[in-house]
Amino acid sequence: MILDTQALFSDAQAVTATAASTNTLDFGPISPATRNVDAGKGDDVALLVQVVEDFNNLTSLQIDLELDSTTAFTPDKVIPLASATLAQLKAGMQIARDDLPRGITLQYARLKYTVTGTAPTSGKITAGIVAGVQSNGVAI
Repeated sequence: MILDTQALFSDAQAVTATAASTNTLDFGPISPATRNVDAGKGDDVALLVQVVEDFNNLTSLQIDLELDSTTAFTPDKVIPLASATLAQLKAGMQIARDDLPRGITLQYARLKYTVTGTAPTSGKITAGIVAGVQSNGVAI
C-alpha cells in the first residue's frame, strides 16, 4: 500500500477516546459549475483505514467520514464508514472503501472515531486516501 502523508487523516493515531482524526483534508475550492470535488480521472477515490496497534477495553469503534464547508466542523454531512468490534480491532485489520461517495460538495473532510464502552488504553489507526485498495482479505 502506498500512502501519501498529505492525504492522511491519521498516521498511527492513538484512539483512546472519541475523537476526530489528527488531520483534516482540504479538497480545494469546489467548482461553482459542478458543485463537486474534482477527484480526477474516473473520480474514484479510495479510502483505507488500518489498525496498526491492537485495541483493548472498548466494545466497538464507529468510523465516520465528516464533511464541512469550513474547518470549524459542525459537520455539514456525516457518512458512516464502518463499525468494528474489539475482536476485529487487531493490528493489520483493514476497513477499505473502493471509492468515496460521488458528488462531494464540501471542501473539508476528516474522520471521526466514536468509542463505545470502556475507553481503550491501546489502539492506533492509520487512515487516508490511497491510489487503490486490495479487494481480497479485507476484514470489514
